[in-house]
Amino acid sequence: MKKRIIFATGNQDKMKEIQMILEDLGLPVYSMKEVGIDINIEENGMTFEENALIKAEAVSRLLPGDIILADDSGLEIDYLDKAPGIYSARFAGEDTSYDIKNRILLDRLEGVPDEKRTARFVCAIAAVFPDGTSETVRGTIEGIIGHEIIGDNGFGYDPIFYVPEIGCTTGQMDPKKKNELSHRGVGLRKMKKIMEKKYKE
Repeated sequence: MKKRIIFATGNQDKMKEIQMILEDLGLPVYSMKEVGIDINIEENGMTFEENALIKAEAVSRLLPGDIILADDSGLEIDYLDKAPGIYSARFAGEDTSYDIKNRILLDRLEGVPDEKRTARFVCAIAAVFPDGTSETVRGTIEGIIGHEIIGDNGFGYDPIFYVPEIGCTTGQMDPKKKNELSHRGVGLRKMKKIMEKKYKE
């Protein structure tokens, strides 16, 4: 059977990014939902890497013949002691909209000058391979937290994450440009190199 990549997510916005970045590997890429896996995975790790590996290992136990990838990503704001960090998705409640989450963070940074608004998106990617081995890598993008919510292109915290070198938020970036620079794009390209080496003919 031809190898396939299963990504441990049900997030379709994330899957679009992942499929764009991994398309030239020549392997089909599916979300776990697309292959009928619907499980709740308790992410009880203390780092992005631990949580990504917990997810990848949980799906790998159900699909041992496939290459399983998982990510754990989040926003670290230095002024807030790197919060929301690994709790980014659960910040202010898992079912709270990102409009509200973003507004809460902007309110907490009210009056804080730009030089103290430094932040980064972090993405750890874990892979569990059919031979039982695993790898984890990390990608980051540095920026600052803006003063308002701007941009409809991204999702999550993208509309408040301003990248000074580009002059816009990640929520304003063209998707192709965002994939070049984003924490997930950086992490996936690192993992892609590992997979190319592992599976080169």
